[in-house]
Amino acid sequence: MLLRPLLTALLASAPLPVLAASERPLAEGWHFLKTDAAGAEAPAFDDRAWQTVSVPHTYNAGDSGIGGAKARGEPEGVYYRGPAWYRLNFEARPAPGKRTLLEFAGVSLKAEVWLNGKRLGAHKGGYGAFRLDATGALRDGANVLAVRVDNARDTTIAPLNGDFNVFGGLARPVTLIESDALAFDRLDHAGPGLAVRTTALKGREATVGLTVLLRNDRTAPARFTLNSRVLDAGGKVVAKASRAVALGAGSRQNLDQSLALHNARLWQGIKAPYLYRVVTEITEGGNVIDSQSAPLGVRTVAVKPDGTFLLNGAPYPLRGVNLQLPTRFGRGPVMTSAQIDEDLNLFAEMGATGLRLAHMQHPQRVYERADELGLLVLTEVPLIDDHDPSDAFRENLVQQMRELIAQTGNHPSVALWGIGNEIRKSDAASNRILAELQATAKTLDPTRPTTYAHCCLADDDPIAQHSDTVSYNRYFGWYWTQAEDIGPWADELHAKLPGRPIGVSEYGAGASVLQQEDPVLKRPESNGYWHPEQWQTDFHVKHWREMKKRPFLWSTFVWVGIDFPSFKRNEGDRPAINDKGLVTEDRKVRKDAWYWYQANWSDTPMLHIASRRDLHKRTQRVTAQAFTNQSEVEMRLNGGAWTKVPVTDHIAAWPLDLAPGANRVEARSGALADTVEWRWDTRP
Repeated sequence: MLLRPLLTALLASAPLPVLAASERPLAEGWHFLKTDAAGAEAPAFDDRAWQTVSVPHTYNAGDSGIGGAKARGEPEGVYYRGPAWYRLNFEARPAPGKRTLLEFAGVSLKAEVWLNGKRLGAHKGGYGAFRLDATGALRDGANVLAVRVDNARDTTIAPLNGDFNVFGGLARPVTLIESDALAFDRLDHAGPGLAVRTTALKGREATVGLTVLLRNDRTAPARFTLNSRVLDAGGKVVAKASRAVALGAGSRQNLDQSLALHNARLWQGIKAPYLYRVVTEITEGGNVIDSQSAPLGVRTVAVKPDGTFLLNGAPYPLRGVNLQLPTRFGRGPVMTSAQIDEDLNLFAEMGATGLRLAHMQHPQRVYERADELGLLVLTEVPLIDDHDPSDAFRENLVQQMRELIAQTGNHPSVALWGIGNEIRKSDAASNRILAELQATAKTLDPTRPTTYAHCCLADDDPIAQHSDTVSYNRYFGWYWTQAEDIGPWADELHAKLPGRPIGVSEYGAGASVLQQEDPVLKRPESNGYWHPEQWQTDFHVKHWREMKKRPFLWSTFVWVGIDFPSFKRNEGDRPAINDKGLVTEDRKVRKDAWYWYQANWSDTPMLHIASRRDLHKRTQRVTAQAFTNQSEVEMRLNGGAWTKVPVTDHIAAWPLDLAPGANRVEARSGALADTVEWRWDTRP
């Protein structure tokens, strides 16, 4: 068996234990069938005619561009949502006294798993990891793993609805984990068996609390030592704790440890996202039996009743974008770490301080990269639009909340737990769901506030009162009225709920980089084919100018960071795309609105002339707009004299008359420079 140590080279400079626990990726050689197949769980089943694939894999990768055609009366697209099978033949050499777990990092929406014909279990929920005990079924030599996957709508599994594609398959890695029978409890909602929290912080004196989940699956009691230490970024031990433990045969136990960290370097968001590492070991007779590690960012988060977001006790502006589940055209959610890093880097460069991860648990690399960049994260369970009143549906959501917290709670970037999004009716069932999700989050993690993204009912409806904070999905100037109305709405709501922290969880407008209209004379039809980029730009200029004047908004998140596939959409320049992104789906074009926020949010000097894709001007008199965070800009036309243009609230606006034919407009500020080329033709 090829084994990969659980701890990576990050700890290479520190003295490392010899780890008994190991991981083996199960990535190559899978056989796949995109339909149901009776008897496919049997080891002797003939799958030679099936397609050979590598995992992660989705069977909806080619469906991203499928949408409805209004000419045929189709408002939405239709893509395959149903069962499929994966089978893998692999060799194993299980060691005596060891336990073997199968880890699935994400299977949408439900999975049933068999190993050598033995049913190991099932899982409902497409975005959290799950693990199954394979110890009794794993054989020495040849093994057959069979997985039935189904992404069809199921009234017992959230989400039931959503403005996105539900990609089916083994869309995240599958791993075989081997550990001692005395080990961290990796079966507790597929978490690491180690929860790390900053429980107290005064100045630079910190208390780090650990909750360690242990299980002894041996046939005899065990006596051992639990050793924990905190390593700084260079691998130096800066705090440690130890305790003797006795654990009976076949029992589980949760233990707490506390470590004092003196003169701590704080995790301070984008300014200084300093990361420590916690390592905890089970030591028996001088030997390390098992070990786990977790990131540690020394920080606290809170939201005051007046809407002030606090990081380490100090006001911190929480502003940024929503990110829908990361996907790429032709790949669906099968994303590499480098691609995920590219996405988050886009918004760190823009100057965002936070991200709302819509509307479900994202891949682990998203949280890891947010830790590294200092981006604060709001992450939520997939309670979206619709709900089923059954106990099974509610229990599934609570399960997904437990998985979300167990699997992502150690990341310092995670600032808030989201308990839902846009429930469309307020009844006993919906309020009970939200109440249980709130109670679950606060019980499992009292160190973080909760929130709910509200829409479509009265602003003060009871369903918006369960969470610690509430935020609103509001699209003034796109689906209704004008962009400037966001300000008066916020003032009125704040006056109605003066002690309730309120934020804006979504606001945005569609934009096609292929469609240009400068200036836009009237609001486009949101469900129409014409989504000129300039309307989105003007929308965001007006929204940000209103929202930044209202410090009682605890957060503001643009919908959405990157264009993404949605079978429901039939608008803009093509079907099956939500084009409200600040960046195009292929990540090749940052729309003008991206630069508007960079001018407002980033300290890195920048200069950008807007409307650069409006190549053929309709009139001779135009206004060149440059977005900048500099105090002064010079502009010129066709190599003429430079003109000083005042910068008003991050925009230098210069009226000019174009010459017939080609024109070159330049802007500069110190070492910064930008150029656009426009044409004005009096005849075709």
